[in-house]
Amino acid sequence: MTNLTIALDAMGGDYGPPVTIPAALSVLAENPQLHLLVCGDKYQIQPLLSDIPPSLSQRINIVHCSQVVAMGEKPSVALRNKPASSMRVMLNLVKDEKAQACVSAGNTGALLTMAYRVLKMLPGIKRPALVTAIPNAEGHKTYVLDLGANVVCDEHILHQFALMGSVLTEKSECKNPKVGLLNVGEEEIKGSETIKKAAKLLKEDKSINYIGYVEGNDIFTDKVDVVVCDGLVGNIAMKACEGLAKTVINSIKNVANDSLMSRIFAAIALPMLKKLYRQMNPDQYNGASLLGLRGIVIKSHGNASKDAFQYAIEEAINEIRHQVPQKIGNRIETALTDRS
Repeated sequence: MTNLTIALDAMGGDYGPPVTIPAALSVLAENPQLHLLVCGDKYQIQPLLSDIPPSLSQRINIVHCSQVVAMGEKPSVALRNKPASSMRVMLNLVKDEKAQACVSAGNTGALLTMAYRVLKMLPGIKRPALVTAIPNAEGHKTYVLDLGANVVCDEHILHQFALMGSVLTEKSECKNPKVGLLNVGEEEIKGSETIKKAAKLLKEDKSINYIGYVEGNDIFTDKVDVVVCDGLVGNIAMKACEGLAKTVINSIKNVANDSLMSRIFAAIALPMLKKLYRQMNPDQYNGASLLGLRGIVIKSHGNASKDAFQYAIEEAINEIRHQVPQKIGNRIETALTDRS
């Protein structure tokens, strides 16, 4: 494939360059066709690039930025007062087609607001949606959206989320993905009026493989590939999943160190425990896509480790290769034509 160019917000997140730069270098080493535009304070970034080999240094460029969006900063304030921030400059590079995608671990609200203002929405899309994948019991992924970009959604927005989620899921070789609406039960009589209206739209749309209502536990099974909900429900569900995964991982570690017999058992069971850890570790599912924009924007966790931020960059690479915004635009255009 031709060269890939991704812009990074090196200053975003809880840790900034000490995490983002090592992650960037790891991805560069594994992807010879990749170029990175690293946006941030050059005085903090340059020392971290001083000893890298020429094969990497020629594929990474610092774009100096004099401002940083703080993690607790109000989105409206960041939008008005931070035009030279690493986050804003990163988005401008995508807008100006100097980068094909961008990745940030910074302030979520500010990123949503700036991305909406700078990149604009694809024709026909009402609202952007945050989506990420959750591992299920069969070793596959379940995509959940929206994760917090839109607290209140009408039935038309939920319908568009289903279309966008289907397109994103198809990039992972999932043909004709199964789509479900997250609800308080599977029965047709349950749920709010908005959910019922959304279900009607999804049933009528033959381009979507709609299987009906699903419940929270279905996220972890192979019953569904895409789970659609509003941002309030999605954000709570995602945080609960992350909390559960970390609790299980910590419990395994604590039990393994509890006694001599526990340590002996842990040593015997180590291969199985490592496999379980890899499946449940939230780091490998870091990188929420902001769908519906005229460009690829990946939001990393603010407290992402090096490995987690690396996964977020790799998600950007995958979406470039699969032309996700273009395919979403085509799918929405077809849906609007069929409805008219």
